[in-house]
Amino acid sequence: MTLSNQSLHPGSLLRQKVNAKNGLLVAGAANALAARVIQQVGFEAVYLSGAGITNTFYGIPDLGFIGLSDLAQHTAATRDAIDLPIIVDADTGFGNALNVRQTVRTLERSGANAIQLEDQLMPKKCGHFAGKAVVSAEEMIGKIKAAVDARHHSDFLIIARTDARAVLGLNEALDRAAAYAEHGADMTFVEAPESVEEMQRIAKELRCPQIVNVVIGGKTPALPQKVLAEMGFGLVLYANAALQGAVRGMTQALTQLKAQGELQEDARLVATFAERQALVQKPLFDALEAKYK
Repeated sequence: MTLSNQSLHPGSLLRQKVNAKNGLLVAGAANALAARVIQQVGFEAVYLSGAGITNTFYGIPDLGFIGLSDLAQHTAATRDAIDLPIIVDADTGFGNALNVRQTVRTLERSGANAIQLEDQLMPKKCGHFAGKAVVSAEEMIGKIKAAVDARHHSDFLIIARTDARAVLGLNEALDRAAAYAEHGADMTFVEAPESVEEMQRIAKELRCPQIVNVVIGGKTPALPQKVLAEMGFGLVLYANAALQGAVRGMTQALTQLKAQGELQEDARLVATFAERQALVQKPLFDALEAKYK
């Protein structure tokens, strides 16, 4: 039984899954269409990726360019498209603790069930880029407290990410994650560990559920979900697998179109017209149109 078929609040379902520390496998979406594919193939939660939105909406790198209005728009569209729990990557919360308060209120109203906040200094960078900088642990703790106070539903999860591993070392990152959990974070996320040994320490030494972010081609070893579950991670995240797959698919289809001057369904490089319409629920809208005539 999938999360969407059960009666509990999506945030409560998500909390149950991650608290089990059994490596819930979550794929990231850059838009509502990708989220619908993720639901269709059987995933139990969706991660709305800040990097994915930046790449697809603006065609630029993940360097802190999106704002709260962009994120709220995508969250609302995704909420309307799927019924799975939605985890939203909110970068640094778009400012100080007061900005974080507004970010949480806005995104929860837009349909999010969890929010990820990170301790980078603005403008932030992708967690697997060089040249990151972090704010003080005290500043981040203030943001976490504001996020906890701002949420409406008790199972709207606050996920605290630290990027201190790349800047101050793993021990500092572990200390920060523990402090963030102590001050209200429901989950923590030590970004970009660079060895299996570091990943084992994260899962073992931190008590609250942990996220491991597997960036295809990034710094963290890409281990099987089963192995990461055995380590004790609560959530195994592939934030931009769908996006990277889409880029490869678009490139292959359009390369053939340019070379041959045509592209047919039987080339198996594109979804069929019928598959595309089914994905966006065209039959539902046909039925609604008939109903309201």
